[in-house]
Amino acid sequence: MNLLVEGLTNIMQWQVLLTLVVGTIIGITIGSLPGLTSTMGVAVILPVTFGMEPVTGILLLIGVYFGSVYGGSLTAILINTPGTPASAATALDGYAMAKLGLAHKALTISTLASAIGGTLSVIVLMFVAPQLANFALKFSAPETFALALFGLSIISSLAGKSLIKGLITGILGLLIATIGLDPMVGVPRFTFDRMELIGGVNFIPIMIGLFAASEAFKSMEDAFSTRKLIITVEKVKLKWSEFKTLIGTILRSTGIGTFIGMIPGAGADIAAFVAYNETKRFSKSKEQFGKGEPRGVAAPESANNAVTGGAMIPLLTLGIPGDAVTAVLLGAFMVQGIQPGPMLFETNGPLVYTLFIGMLLANLLIIIIGLPGIRLFTKILLVPKAVLTPLIFVLCIVGAYSLGNSYFDVLVMFIAGVIGYFMSRYDFPASPLILGLILGPMMESNLRRSLVMSEGDISIFFTRPISAVLLVIAIITLFTPIIARFFKKSRA
Repeated sequence: MNLLVEGLTNIMQWQVLLTLVVGTIIGITIGSLPGLTSTMGVAVILPVTFGMEPVTGILLLIGVYFGSVYGGSLTAILINTPGTPASAATALDGYAMAKLGLAHKALTISTLASAIGGTLSVIVLMFVAPQLANFALKFSAPETFALALFGLSIISSLAGKSLIKGLITGILGLLIATIGLDPMVGVPRFTFDRMELIGGVNFIPIMIGLFAASEAFKSMEDAFSTRKLIITVEKVKLKWSEFKTLIGTILRSTGIGTFIGMIPGAGADIAAFVAYNETKRFSKSKEQFGKGEPRGVAAPESANNAVTGGAMIPLLTLGIPGDAVTAVLLGAFMVQGIQPGPMLFETNGPLVYTLFIGMLLANLLIIIIGLPGIRLFTKILLVPKAVLTPLIFVLCIVGAYSLGNSYFDVLVMFIAGVIGYFMSRYDFPASPLILGLILGPMMESNLRRSLVMSEGDISIFFTRPISAVLLVIAIITLFTPIIARFFKKSRA
């Protein structure tokens, strides 16, 4: 109870509240721009937080994260162009409603479903996270190694269409993570006598390059496209009697989204389509879906916003990012000198509860900002790419340089941006690379510590119950998508 009071005291400072409001507005803006993902938005804003207090900086990023997931529904409904991948399912019925003159109603449903889904998932986070953290306090080096290996095993789920390409990028991330001083004996590895590499390659410029600069490079292909979008939003309001029929759909989809968010590597786009599919499957009027069915908007929007709270559970309790966005948030915590994991609740209890309350407020801000701002947000779509692309490049350069006042970090960011551009063109997923880069050092150091503890006996991983269970789960997680694809091909 004392922690909750401290959290309320921290969040009620006007600087913190203003930062959260600004972050949510920035997030909604980024999410509503087609092609600008939640991950890119958080990666671009991340360097701005370096000089802030930990609570203020992290809440800024959380506002961007939560706001951008909701913001993607704006363009999905208005012009059939999902602002983020998580809003792709929303476009199926949202755009159909817009064509029927019900755009305002669709946007209202999206706003309310997003806020409710996000709020309920944070409440689940508040109850589940402390218990999961207490369990994780039993971890030592073998358990931490098994946990890191489990985190890497989700590469098979993040691989997209090609498992081989996902494994290639994951291994590339692991290789980059070996650059720098050996974690046990302090011998330089793969530094090529460059002092900048003694401390290893900082993953933040790489993330900025992979997710932000690469998108800017892609938009350069049609940077001077000045196509104007004429959007009409009919103000047909949502009635309470209509909203009541959506409550069951919102609650069920929130549960789906929260659960999927807790599974590292799943993501909001998967949750949205699963929720949409389940809503359609349970509906008595399946033929209405795709033609402007309100439940077809409520289901994916409540699910993809519920993922935000669900994905924070493994991040805060285990130090494992639930998706690409929380991988960037993990970097933000580490920059602030905070290590997410089971000890976070012991050493930074007030911070944790401040974040919980901030997440609840961020979802409330979606309603406060979203409903009155429906007409205003559509104006963002008129920004030509010739203006937007240089702005993204400036933010990327400033962000990479400000990390350590080093031009080398800017060079790393540009190289990562070029690599990310070609990875995108040839369908190589970027998330496995980030996972390998972040979890590689954790896995290597704890593997070697475990072998020192056991004097080289690898059975230590199988004689300790928690590490054994985690290794089994890692194997299942790694091979389940492979087996599923095999059976799918066999049926075809």
